[in-house]
Amino acid sequence: QAQLVESGGGLVQAGGSLRLSCAASERTFSIYNMAWFRQAPGKEREFVASITRSGGTAYYADSVKGRCTISRDNAKSTVYLEMNRLNPEDTAAYYCAASRTVVFGKASDMDYWGKGTLVTVSS
Repeated sequence: QAQLVESGGGLVQAGGSLRLSCAASERTFSIYNMAWFRQAPGKEREFVASITRSGGTAYYADSVKGRCTISRDNAKSTVYLEMNRLNPEDTAAYYCAASRTVVFGKASDMDYWGKGTLVTVSS
């Protein structure tokens, strides 16, 4: 079973940047499509970005397209999410997720989840 641990969250001012990391314990990390989701209090968990097994193709939600970059280092079993020009609407708990079959889909399509890292953007 894959175990995912996120890090890099914190408090940042509007317009600032953060780089989130998700480290996987699974040695066969490369067989998983990886994704980032986020969930604000009282709201549904929403898709942010995803990347294919080899890292050749990435997908982004319209809300973050142009501001975020997802990448992965299979040698380190780690996926990253670089976020730029952050705004208060980006405030949420960010979760790393893995899927054996789905690269773009609902949260229920994911097979494994990290416990999340909180991102707070002040105005």
